[in-house]
Amino acid sequence: MSSFSASAPAGQLDDLVARAPALAPLRTDLAAAFGLLHTCLAGGGKLLLCGNGGSAADADHWAGELLKGFRRLRPLPAAERAGLPEPLAAALQGALPAIPLTGFPSLASAFGNDVDPEFVYAQLTHALGRRGDVWIGLSTSGNAANVCAAARVARARGLATLGLTGADGGRLAPLCDLCVRMPATETYRVQEYHLPVYHCLSLMLEEAFFGPAAAA
Repeated sequence: MSSFSASAPAGQLDDLVARAPALAPLRTDLAAAFGLLHTCLAGGGKLLLCGNGGSAADADHWAGELLKGFRRLRPLPAAERAGLPEPLAAALQGALPAIPLTGFPSLASAFGNDVDPEFVYAQLTHALGRRGDVWIGLSTSGNAANVCAAARVARARGLATLGLTGADGGRLAPLCDLCVRMPATETYRVQEYHLPVYHCLSLMLEEAFFGPAAAA
């Protein structure tokens, strides 16, 4: 974990633990996850996210928090406004590149029909992943076969791998550079922890790249 170097904004972790004390033991892992994601994004990389069912919705939700302002507006700097008409330049916001692999229905249905539905995320990871990116798998059990297959492809292509799972970690844990295991095993309880965890990571990244939100 020491290689995931960037200092996490402590205030967001403090707030998370205050709201969800059961997550206090994950503080070190969450700081490491922030470092992993920050290093990727600061170096021009992107995030690839996947999961199934509620975890697929979480992958899409998490990407949405990164691709536009989350807690604060992210006005474009002058250099990025050049060449754009003012109403458009004023509307656009700074973004952290994140691709939910859940969002390719034509590819997913074609590959699932023509090849194998278990390997849809693996195919997308092969197609879109590059060294310097971070692949993120959300699986409450850690045993989702399609997510684990994609993790194997990510590792083979030199991507860093981050898992969000339940307490056991399942088969996904050993495929990840870092696996953050929620203190629960029942699916709905794991998902109830996943949401505040990725919200916290999103807030920390937003603060690091765009500055803290203005006081209310």
